[in-house]
Amino acid sequence: MEKKFTTTLNGKEFSISGGKIAKQASGSVIVQYGETTVLVTAVSSKDPKPEISFLPLTVEYQEKIYSAGRIPGNYFRREIGRPSEKETLTARLIDRPIRPLFVDDYNFETQVIATVLSMDKIHEPDTLAIVGASAALQISDIPFAGPIAGIKVGRINGQFVANPTIEEMEESDIELVVAGSKTGVVMVEGGADIVSEKDMLDAIFFGHQAMQPIIDLQAQIKEALGKEKRVFVPPVRNEELVAKVVEYSKDKIYKEVQIKTKIERQNALGNLKDQVVDHFSEAYPEQTKGIKEAFSKCVKKVSRDIVLKEDKRIDGRAFEEVRQIDCEVGLLAMPHGSALFTRGETQVLGVLTLGSGMDEQRVETLMGNETRAFMLHYNFPAFSVGEVRRAGGPSRRDVGHGNLATRAIQRVLPSPEDFEYTIRLVGEVMESNGSSSMGTICSGILALMDGGVPIKAPVSGIAMGLVKEGDKTAVLSDILGDEDHFGDMDFKVAGTAEGITALQMDIKIKELSREIMEKALNQANGGRIHILNKMLETLKVARPEVSPRAPKIVSIKINSDKIRDIIGPGGKVIRALQAETNTVIEVNDEGIVKIAAQNEEDSALALKMVSDIALDPEIGEIYEGTVVKIMDFGAFVNIKTGTDGLVHISELANYRVKKVTDVVKEGDVIPVKVLDVTRDGKIKLSYKATQTEKTDDK
Repeated sequence: MEKKFTTTLNGKEFSISGGKIAKQASGSVIVQYGETTVLVTAVSSKDPKPEISFLPLTVEYQEKIYSAGRIPGNYFRREIGRPSEKETLTARLIDRPIRPLFVDDYNFETQVIATVLSMDKIHEPDTLAIVGASAALQISDIPFAGPIAGIKVGRINGQFVANPTIEEMEESDIELVVAGSKTGVVMVEGGADIVSEKDMLDAIFFGHQAMQPIIDLQAQIKEALGKEKRVFVPPVRNEELVAKVVEYSKDKIYKEVQIKTKIERQNALGNLKDQVVDHFSEAYPEQTKGIKEAFSKCVKKVSRDIVLKEDKRIDGRAFEEVRQIDCEVGLLAMPHGSALFTRGETQVLGVLTLGSGMDEQRVETLMGNETRAFMLHYNFPAFSVGEVRRAGGPSRRDVGHGNLATRAIQRVLPSPEDFEYTIRLVGEVMESNGSSSMGTICSGILALMDGGVPIKAPVSGIAMGLVKEGDKTAVLSDILGDEDHFGDMDFKVAGTAEGITALQMDIKIKELSREIMEKALNQANGGRIHILNKMLETLKVARPEVSPRAPKIVSIKINSDKIRDIIGPGGKVIRALQAETNTVIEVNDEGIVKIAAQNEEDSALALKMVSDIALDPEIGEIYEGTVVKIMDFGAFVNIKTGTDGLVHISELANYRVKKVTDVVKEGDVIPVKVLDVTRDGKIKLSYKATQTEKTDDK
């Protein structure tokens, strides 16, 4: 029997229901806000995977095009292929807050699927999917330390708004997705138009407060529909063996874990692990996996103790210290801007390419088709971490890191009216040891400046970490990959010298308090400014001119009734113009013509030819034209592309002309004066008037 529970959010009904659809799943709910509806299911297998040492959780988010009352626009007319960027990013939004809330060592394959069934184009479905994932897990038999909820926060005219509409978000200077529990924050993702740390913190905890009624709904639906949780018995460990491994290896680990460079540290720890396995394998021949697990946990414990008990980091830095930074710009000849940003053992090559409107990305979404004039792509090849793996398309991680960098940089790009180029940035990770996404932001900004893009302000980014046990906490600036691995938080913050443009926070513990987040944000501010100053030592401001290798883009406004003349029947005229001038020409419905050329000569020629077609001849003006047709009563002269006028036989000369060919022939280039343009568009020309004027001039 269906059970439905409702609350009010931002003046509208928010509901969670279950017991009606997808009842064979371990847990299934419908979440609705307005007329946007999301089905979320959770299923966990009956048999464990003892060979797996990590949580085997997969999260999928699916946007059905029918949910918006549309048929897919692809050839097959169905949702096919790999998930879209939006689907990938939303799946990550769901995964990140729920993953830490499964019990330790849970090794049953688990899948959460969120499906958008209805989209009213007013309310976004992403936060509904987060709520649904938690609710489905709550009512299932799967061990889960929820509930949590997700909510979107905007700020409009200085006032925070919970789950604003899509239209309202266009007026908002903050866009955050916050996930949290009853008592703390679990995950944050979002961006802002350069706002202060205090404002961002206020926005986060406004969202945390606003989500409480949704968390209460989950308690109600669990009471009504919740299944008895399955009994999960963690794998039995040989505590005697664990103690022996720790005793044998902890002092050796303490030494090796403090090796300064990543590869040397990893090699030393790898050799030590092999040594430990060899040492214990004879006495415990069936316990190789247990020996390795005990060793890895000991590495994590020793690393955390160095931070918490000795107030230092494994590479010897102070908690607030940022690694050495080196920057270089203008490395590559053909791209339109390039920069190499190196911070410690993390290195990213940023590459800028500028294009015309034809290069904009076209994307099919639930809201319809849209175009994007800015793209940022993040690539993380295996060699950047000294590994070998099959090269393929972008992973979920690649898409997520690229999106974070996009949000950070997009806020400082010039408006389309001021800068008509399509912009593509690529972050090529050359080395990675902590926060290559922030390195992508730094290298991308320097590449933009190197290419002469007039950004509003430069942006830098930093990744913050946390080690917490009981009341003892340490916030770490510019974390290493190992610190991310053994720590409790990955908090990425990007912004200008004046404020934040993007942030992302994930944790491995249950929740974070306001005090810890405030400390992390304030400490991040100092590190971010330090990194920014190092960047500006290399290139203080954007170059005054766009790269000479970039296309030359000019615009001209024509009367809308001339658009068809520029395009021509079946696009014949515009194709001919582009072929003759080696340019790309675009015309929009408002009569804005954009011309993209590789050099000034082609640009000027195309602009003249477009002007010739689109601009009406002015009475009294003299034009150079080509005789294109001879008739008994006169000659037709082409005075601009697609525009002919008639020189009547009486207007050929100052004397009586018997035959038109006595004066002009086809192919002759002659000056003609516009005598009149009739209401039906016919143009009357005179050749003799130009001859008279030449005589008068003499």
